[in-house]
Amino acid sequence: MKKEKNRNENDSGMKRRDVLKLGGAAAAGFVARAAMADEKPISVPGLPENPHTSDAMPTRNLGKTGFKVGIFSLGGQAALEKADNFDVAVPLIERALDLGVNYVDTSARYGGVEHRWSEQYFGEVMPRRRNEAFLATKSHDRTRDGSLELLERSLKLLKTDHIDLWQLHALSRMEQLDTIFSKGGAIEAFTEMRDQGVVRCLGISGHTEPEVLIEAINRFPFDSLLLALNAADPHHKSFKAKLLPTAVEKEMAIIGMKIPARGLILKSWKPPTDLESRYANTVPGTLTMPEAMRYVLSLPVSTVIVGCDSIAQLEENVKIAQAFRPMSDTQLVKLETRAEPVHKQALFFHRWT
Repeated sequence: MKKEKNRNENDSGMKRRDVLKLGGAAAAGFVARAAMADEKPISVPGLPENPHTSDAMPTRNLGKTGFKVGIFSLGGQAALEKADNFDVAVPLIERALDLGVNYVDTSARYGGVEHRWSEQYFGEVMPRRRNEAFLATKSHDRTRDGSLELLERSLKLLKTDHIDLWQLHALSRMEQLDTIFSKGGAIEAFTEMRDQGVVRCLGISGHTEPEVLIEAINRFPFDSLLLALNAADPHHKSFKAKLLPTAVEKEMAIIGMKIPARGLILKSWKPPTDLESRYANTVPGTLTMPEAMRYVLSLPVSTVIVGCDSIAQLEENVKIAQAFRPMSDTQLVKLETRAEPVHKQALFFHRWT
């Protein structure tokens, strides 16, 4: 299944989006017919439905979107961000949908901002199975024009005419919010594309500072929050203590990520012998993958996204979701205590200075 690099950049897959015209005045180029005086906005298509999900795993409300999401979802990293990895990545996505996964997450950054391999891999599957997956991608640009430009290419690479969830990626500083919400900021692009039916829902993601995300969801009624959350969370800049209750109160779709902390929280983690490695000072983790996933799923989240390296790993994670039973508060605290010795490596994505 080996493909040429960037072979799909000219395959827009945007038939319904023919109503969007590229305008030279804006860097992004999006000018919709709906923006013209006598035209009405276009409605986004109906919600996707994977026929395997309800039998495969428990489902939860994805906030107020009306979508029932499986508690395990596929993240667009790991095998899905490696360069020229079609032979592994595409079958993995296909298998995830076969197993009942009905939410998939990618980004304009995954696999590099030039090639955007992750979006390419999903684009190999979406033309045939778009109606089986709630499709999420992200913009890391903080301006209107820059975000529109990223979305234009996302639609082409994903070979679809609409995105179910478009997210502001990796918010980490208050200054970013000031740019996003100022004139010409990214929020203009987000609301325009939602109003024109190009995207269904709007969200944010973040890894570093709970206060930044709290401020963001207090400034704007985002539909979803993608937050870093694992059993080490209470030991430094806790998202569980400060951010999660605010998102629950607002009835947002809450998506957990960094559950195994790229493996660093797991007993199976083997620190590298190379002293030059960024992970040279790590130690073996303290939890199993079922414990790590069960911890987060026992919190008030809609689903968790996990990147997988192989189909075998994917299948293991789906089985964990199938067997899920919520933990008691006492059990949660025990896992938090066990994670404390490795909390620095398990929370590497938080700000430490």
